[in-house]
Amino acid sequence: MTSQTTIDKAGPEGPAPGDPPGKGLRGHPWVTLFTVAVGVMMVALDGTIVAIANPAIGKDLGATWSDLQWITNAYFLALAVSLITAGKLGDRFGHRQTFLIGVAGFAASSAAIGLSDGITMVIVFRVFQGLFGALLMPAALGLLRAAFPAEKLNMAIGIWGMVIGASTAGGPILGGVLVEHVNWQSVFFINVPVGVLALVLGVWILLDHRAENAPRSFDVLGIALLSAAMFCLVWALIKAPEWGWGDGRTWAFIAASAVGFALFALWETKVGEPLIPPALFRSVPLSAGVVLMVLMAIAFMGGLFFVTFYLQNVHGLSPVDAGLHLLPLTGMMIVGSPLAGAMITKVGPRVPLAGGMACTALAMYGMSTLDKGTGSAVMSLWFALLGLGLAPVMVGATEVIVGNAPLELSGVAGGLQQAAMQIGGSLGTAVLGAVMASKVDGDLPGNWADAGLPQLPPHQLEQAAELVQQGIAPVAEGTPAPVAAKITDVAHDTFVSGMSLASLVAAGVAVVAVLVAFLTKRGENAEAGAGVGHI
Repeated sequence: MTSQTTIDKAGPEGPAPGDPPGKGLRGHPWVTLFTVAVGVMMVALDGTIVAIANPAIGKDLGATWSDLQWITNAYFLALAVSLITAGKLGDRFGHRQTFLIGVAGFAASSAAIGLSDGITMVIVFRVFQGLFGALLMPAALGLLRAAFPAEKLNMAIGIWGMVIGASTAGGPILGGVLVEHVNWQSVFFINVPVGVLALVLGVWILLDHRAENAPRSFDVLGIALLSAAMFCLVWALIKAPEWGWGDGRTWAFIAASAVGFALFALWETKVGEPLIPPALFRSVPLSAGVVLMVLMAIAFMGGLFFVTFYLQNVHGLSPVDAGLHLLPLTGMMIVGSPLAGAMITKVGPRVPLAGGMACTALAMYGMSTLDKGTGSAVMSLWFALLGLGLAPVMVGATEVIVGNAPLELSGVAGGLQQAAMQIGGSLGTAVLGAVMASKVDGDLPGNWADAGLPQLPPHQLEQAAELVQQGIAPVAEGTPAPVAAKITDVAHDTFVSGMSLASLVAAGVAVVAVLVAFLTKRGENAEAGAGVGHI
């Protein structure tokens, strides 16, 4: 299944179909890549940089713990729920316009957060950040898909993945520096100059590439059903650690999500121009790519979630130092992503994807062996191996999803890729968090008694377990130093045992992903956008 492309003029109205791209840098594939990378960097950076600012925001604005959780959850909910619909908007109105609106809105929302004097406004504008980020991300992939010929697309996606990986991993370092030396508002204000640069470059550089059979209408009921189903699923995953996996509310939202997805799938078979054509999932490689992205995110984001607590609360590192300890992971993703793109172009995605997930499984197994006395060299080895494993998966799974979709659905395919990653990350944090909580709840009473510490009443033991799940020692003020040392040892040993089990589960998920990787193959429609522009 292939489709042709028409190219819009440099001006807002666009040229007649078939006009050649403009001379100079306008529409040049590599400059297009640089432009979208600047915009994508804002969204990826914001996923992790804000967590470092939360304590300062709470102190300055008098926010509760629940308020601070909503700073993250509001952004994530808006982003995850909107991604596929936003991709469809790009397919309908053009990825250039959608990208520019996303960049401008994201930068403006960031500035509004920095100027906010109350926690409510911070949360409201975080929702807007998520919505505009959802416009930006799939549009970026759509622009790359149309700008690069097939033999260069994997390298482009590799560099795109490198930017996302580096920005995500670099967030805590940059956030720590800004909060420590400037203020929490600077974490958001930094998006303004980046957004202005991306906007100026976008207006100057980007060309609009549209398929001749691009969608001309909107599946409003399909959008409503999919959004409701995604919201219920993500909400259940967000609230499960608080409510508990056995709570009726958790399963009520999961059931509502399942019903929503079933109704959505049924409706898509009946509507004339569906949001996600069911035929899209008849492509086994595309479906495998989506599943692979979910599994990768479960293993990566779920496993890495505990590493930050391990570095800061068990090893006592500052946020900046913890971020620096993760540089081997970031570095290997930066180096590995373009190399993975070149390898996938040469041999296809199947072997690199399977090999990458095998490396990820081995790295997660290695991380299960970490203890409170593990040195930086050993940690760096496993972090580097994790980065080496993730690089080909980020590149290859993205190419498999986007390349196996027809050009007129490249925005929807980009939205699927991003939604799979967001849901996988949430699922990993929730499920591995439940594994951690169960292990800590089971081990803490015995470890506490074995250390000769006085028995705690049930409610105090429950409070202590919640702290230990974050690697924090539940030492009350005024506790004698020898007793405090014993409590700290028990807390750290119990946390490490929980992290070890969670890492083993993540390794198991990565092994399953190795098998899924063998179902992938090179994108059948990758050539649909080829040859636009000049290399």
